[in-house]
Amino acid sequence: MAELQFREAIRAAIDEEMAQDEGIFVMGEEVAEYDGAYKVTEGLLDKYGPKRMIDTPISELGFAGIGIGAAMNGLRPIVEFMTFNFAVLAADQIINHASKVRYMTGGQVEVPIVFRGPNASAGQLSATHSVAYDAMYAHFPGLKVIYTSEPEDAKGLLKSAIRDDNPVLFMESEQMYGLKGEVSEEEDFTIPIGKGKVKREGSDVTVVAHGKMYHVAKQAAQQLAKEDVEVEIIDPRTVKPLDIEMIVKSIKKTNRCVIVDESHPFGGLAGEVGYLIQREAFDYLDAPVQRVTLPDTSAPFAKNLFDEWLPSANEVIDAVNTVTYRK
Repeated sequence: MAELQFREAIRAAIDEEMAQDEGIFVMGEEVAEYDGAYKVTEGLLDKYGPKRMIDTPISELGFAGIGIGAAMNGLRPIVEFMTFNFAVLAADQIINHASKVRYMTGGQVEVPIVFRGPNASAGQLSATHSVAYDAMYAHFPGLKVIYTSEPEDAKGLLKSAIRDDNPVLFMESEQMYGLKGEVSEEEDFTIPIGKGKVKREGSDVTVVAHGKMYHVAKQAAQQLAKEDVEVEIIDPRTVKPLDIEMIVKSIKKTNRCVIVDESHPFGGLAGEVGYLIQREAFDYLDAPVQRVTLPDTSAPFAKNLFDEWLPSANEVIDAVNTVTYRK
């Protein structure tokens, strides 16, 4: 196993796929000459040249549309957004065009494109730079949404996303680009889109968490283990399609569930997963499903308020104590 930073794992996936398919190119703000705002694409301009590593103006709507047009004509663009908070400007192209072209042409035109970049909060960047968009894009038919928590998942799933014939939104976190983790050295390593992973086995409660929240859940599980509460953590890795079968299988074992989500409570992933659990596993539950989310308010700037705003390990522990009737 190789130990790679998150950014290195993403770069390896892009590099390996570009090496085997000349139709793949990368475009976005600062992806070429500057090596990417977070150095994800470092060295790729020297290796693949300016025709396949393309710096764009600050115009998310424009270069997202160019990417979609290229994909409709047989290429496989990887469009980097400096953050998905800026990609709101490109939402019309993603939601109204990329997601619907295949449907509206009766399957005659495919749109094999990846939109990738940081999602959700990155510390004290205030209200307009701290939104989790995975649930919003997952709402729309025709889009696949991935939000990984560890380098190996990022590499394996990004390679699958690039090969997919549908538009895929691949979400990362500014705060995890330096995170190191073991990554498979298996030749042509990929992970299927739509398959979750049991990241920690346990028998007392199932905790579903993805992206940055996986690491919050992991901290909570380590604390709870000291009190003989064994948490099973499931990282769905893919928001849509969601591996609900894996979640239900775990609940049939633990009979309790907490969902940790970096979205606001109304209409987020936690709300959807909670509904699916009551539909598929109601008879196996010994307690109502609990969720830990952001409050229904935008991100504050002040550090003390931001720390209160972001879901914490202590909130996860409180939710676990609720479903296990320990408080």
